[in-house]
Amino acid sequence: MVEGDPRAVLARLIQQRGEDCASLSRLIGRNPAYVQQFIRRGTPRRLAEADRARLAAYFGVPETWLGAAEAPAPAVAPLWTVPMLDIAASAGPGAVAEDRLSAAGMGFSEAWLRRLRPDRGDREGLSVIRVRGISMLPTLADGDEILVDRHDAHDRLRDGIYVLRVDDVLLVKRLVREGDGFAVRSDNPDAGPVDLAGGAVVIGRVLWAGRTL
Repeated sequence: MVEGDPRAVLARLIQQRGEDCASLSRLIGRNPAYVQQFIRRGTPRRLAEADRARLAAYFGVPETWLGAAEAPAPAVAPLWTVPMLDIAASAGPGAVAEDRLSAAGMGFSEAWLRRLRPDRGDREGLSVIRVRGISMLPTLADGDEILVDRHDAHDRLRDGIYVLRVDDVLLVKRLVREGDGFAVRSDNPDAGPVDLAGGAVVIGRVLWAGRTL
């Protein structure tokens, strides 16, 4: 069936299915001449919404074939592009180069980011970096991308996963409150202790992680 003028479409449907105008008119609760008048004389000019819906359902075709307006395309939620840093946060040993932007960014829903950061109305301080190593398994795996909020750092520490800088190395570790301070731990029970002899600087809190399956 090729879409076209609703009257021509309905006429073709009736012919192809072996129906008759009078029976279809009674189907939709109209006088026996109603459908024939619509097809041949254009009276009424358009099928009533309820009539159109019932005929479309009877023939198993979209209502647009019988004159319904196309549904508007769903609105596309605005995206914020978050820069991807060409560095890695080690979940294991390894030094990193100084921070530099990659050629690409990653798009996130503006509304979703606002829910993640209800106290901020922008994307400032956000970046995406890659995890290297297995010391944070099963929470984070080698190659995972993580969204880091640099504005949620040392001034607001609480239990959670953070990116830390120790000398020239970035580490992704879990901070757990102990007394008046925090312990730095790996989620992988087989990982060795975290060496913080050089002191640690909290870079930001990990808000989200994504991985390739």
